[in-house]
Amino acid sequence: MPAVDSITDEILDLKRQRRAMILAHHYQVDEIQELADAVGDSLELARKALEFEGDVIAFCGVVFMAETAKVLNPTRTVVMPDPHAGCSLVDSCPVDQVRAFRERHPDHVIVSYINTSVEVKAESDILCTSRNAVKIVNSIPAEKPILFLPDINLGNYVKQQTGRENMKIWQGAC
Repeated sequence: MPAVDSITDEILDLKRQRRAMILAHHYQVDEIQELADAVGDSLELARKALEFEGDVIAFCGVVFMAETAKVLNPTRTVVMPDPHAGCSLVDSCPVDQVRAFRERHPDHVIVSYINTSVEVKAESDILCTSRNAVKIVNSIPAEKPILFLPDINLGNYVKQQTGRENMKIWQGAC
């Protein structure tokens, strides 16, 4: 088994050769965070990559995080150490079900928490973060029905804070 120093050196050499940036989600182990150019939450990291002048973004997180980084950085290559790293919240909200809801309820405004797949983001009318979800929902005319997805917990909090009676909440959770 190679020494940790040699693995670290190999990673740093590849990073220089590929003009790469390493982004690590808060949930990553310390060894990954120590090699990262930035550590943070998923949206913060995708935005951080905008400041980067290189060619490759190595995103140490789950798939939806790397997808968001790619949307914000379309000319860069985005790679993941584990391309199958999933998220149960994202998995609880498949795009075909969102499309089916829209077909049955075309009058609803679909507000999606940023932690969704890129396909669900594309089907949404508005994206929000946990920080601005209440403000976003309050910005929608009171008579417009809303579907909030995918997080039942955030959705219930937003509904309670806004008093929106005509807001349906997707039943997704981590």
